[in-house]
Amino acid sequence: MLLRRVVIWVLAGLLIFYHSVTLYDLHLGTGAGAPTTFDNIQSVFRVVITLSLLLVVFGKRWALWGMWASITALVATHYWAHLGNLPVDFTEGRHPLSYLKGFIFPTIITLAFAAPTPASDSGYSKEDISA
Repeated sequence: MLLRRVVIWVLAGLLIFYHSVTLYDLHLGTGAGAPTTFDNIQSVFRVVITLSLLLVVFGKRWALWGMWASITALVATHYWAHLGNLPVDFTEGRHPLSYLKGFIFPTIITLAFAAPTPASDSGYSKEDISA
C-alpha cells in the first residue's frame, strides 16, 4: 500500500512540477512574449492537469477522469500543432508518435489506483489513511 502511494506521489509530483514550471515560464518567465491563442489553450489544459493531479495525490479516485481528459486534450493539441503546421518550436524534428509518451505517467498512476480498495471515494484503503 505504501509503495502504491509513493508511486502516485512521485509521478504526480513530477507532472505537477513540470506543468507548473511550464506555465510559469510561459506567462511570468523573463523574456516571455505575449502568449498566442495556442499557448493559452494549452495553458488551460495544463492548469486542469495540475489541479486534477493534486486531487489524485489526495486520494480522489474520480480525479483520474479529469487527469485523463486534460492530458488527452493536451496531447491532441500537440498533434494539432504537428499536423497543422502551426509555428511552434516543439514540433521540429519530432516523430508524430513521440507525443504518446505523455500517457506513460498517467497510465502508471491509474494502475497504482487499480488494486482493490474498500468502496470509498478515496484511492487509498483505510490502512493507508491511518498510517
